[in-house]
Amino acid sequence: MAEADDPQDIADRERIFKRFDANGDGQISASELGETLEALGSATPEEVKYMMDEIDTDKDGFISFQEFTDFARANKGLIRDVAKIF
Repeated sequence: MAEADDPQDIADRERIFKRFDANGDGQISASELGETLEALGSATPEEVKYMMDEIDTDKDGFISFQEFTDFARANKGLIRDVAKIF
Protein backbone atom coordinates (compact mmCIF):
# COMPACT_ATOMS: atom_id res chain seq x y z
CA MET A 1 0.00 0.00 0.00
CA ALA A 2 1.34 3.42 -0.94
CA GLU A 3 2.26 5.84 1.79
CA ALA A 4 -0.31 8.61 2.16
CA ASP A 5 0.91 12.06 1.22
CA ASP A 6 1.30 14.57 4.03
CA PRO A 7 -1.09 17.53 3.51
CA GLN A 8 1.86 19.92 3.83
CA ASP A 9 3.76 18.02 1.12
CA ILE A 10 0.73 18.28 -1.19
CA ALA A 11 0.39 22.02 -0.51
CA ASP A 12 4.13 22.54 -1.10
CA ARG A 13 4.03 20.63 -4.39
CA GLU A 14 1.05 22.63 -5.65
CA ARG A 15 2.64 25.94 -4.66
CA ILE A 16 6.01 25.08 -6.23
CA PHE A 17 4.41 23.75 -9.43
CA LYS A 18 2.37 26.94 -9.83
CA ARG A 19 5.49 29.05 -9.31
CA PHE A 20 7.25 27.24 -12.17
CA ASP A 21 4.13 27.11 -14.40
CA ALA A 22 4.39 30.81 -15.30
CA ASN A 23 1.64 30.82 -17.95
CA GLY A 24 -0.73 28.67 -15.88
CA ASP A 25 -1.31 26.04 -18.58
CA GLY A 26 -0.86 23.11 -16.20
CA GLN A 27 2.58 22.09 -17.40
CA ILE A 28 6.14 23.34 -17.01
CA SER A 29 8.14 23.97 -20.18
CA ALA A 30 11.92 23.98 -20.32
CA SER A 31 11.88 27.78 -20.68
CA GLU A 32 9.62 28.19 -17.62
CA LEU A 33 11.89 25.87 -15.63
CA GLY A 34 14.97 27.78 -16.78
CA GLU A 35 13.53 31.24 -16.13
CA THR A 36 12.39 30.36 -12.62
CA LEU A 37 15.70 28.73 -11.71
CA GLU A 38 17.59 31.66 -13.23
CA ALA A 39 15.55 34.07 -11.09
CA LEU A 40 16.72 32.07 -8.08
CA GLY A 41 20.26 32.56 -9.31
CA SER A 42 21.15 28.99 -10.11
CA ALA A 43 20.88 27.00 -13.30
CA THR A 44 22.91 26.58 -16.40
CA PRO A 45 21.19 25.56 -19.64
CA GLU A 46 22.82 22.13 -19.18
CA GLU A 47 21.30 21.79 -15.72
CA VAL A 48 17.86 22.78 -17.03
CA LYS A 49 18.15 20.15 -19.80
CA TYR A 50 19.21 17.53 -17.26
CA MET A 51 16.25 18.36 -15.01
CA MET A 52 13.82 18.22 -17.93
CA ASP A 53 15.25 14.85 -18.99
CA GLU A 54 14.97 13.59 -15.41
CA ILE A 55 11.43 14.78 -14.62
CA ASP A 56 9.70 14.71 -18.05
CA THR A 57 9.20 10.94 -18.06
CA ASP A 58 6.86 10.83 -21.07
CA LYS A 59 9.34 12.98 -23.08
CA ASP A 60 6.68 15.36 -24.43
CA GLY A 61 8.82 18.41 -23.64
CA PHE A 62 6.75 19.45 -20.64
CA ILE A 63 6.59 18.52 -16.97
CA SER A 64 3.00 17.67 -16.05
CA PHE A 65 1.75 17.98 -12.50
CA GLN A 66 1.73 14.16 -12.26
CA GLU A 67 5.37 13.96 -13.39
CA PHE A 68 6.26 16.69 -10.90
CA THR A 69 4.38 14.83 -8.14
CA ASP A 70 6.20 11.57 -8.94
CA PHE A 71 9.55 13.40 -8.83
CA ALA A 72 8.60 15.20 -5.61
CA ARG A 73 7.60 11.96 -3.88
CA ALA A 74 10.97 10.45 -4.78
CA ASN A 75 12.85 13.59 -3.65
CA LYS A 76 10.99 14.77 -0.55
CA GLY A 77 14.04 16.40 1.05
CA LEU A 78 14.76 18.42 -2.07
CA ILE A 79 11.14 19.54 -2.40
CA ARG A 80 11.07 20.63 1.25
CA ASP A 81 14.21 22.71 0.64
CA VAL A 82 12.66 24.29 -2.46
CA ALA A 83 9.43 24.97 -0.55
CA LYS A 84 11.45 27.05 1.94
CA ILE A 85 12.70 29.24 -0.93
CA PHE A 86 9.18 29.79 -2.30
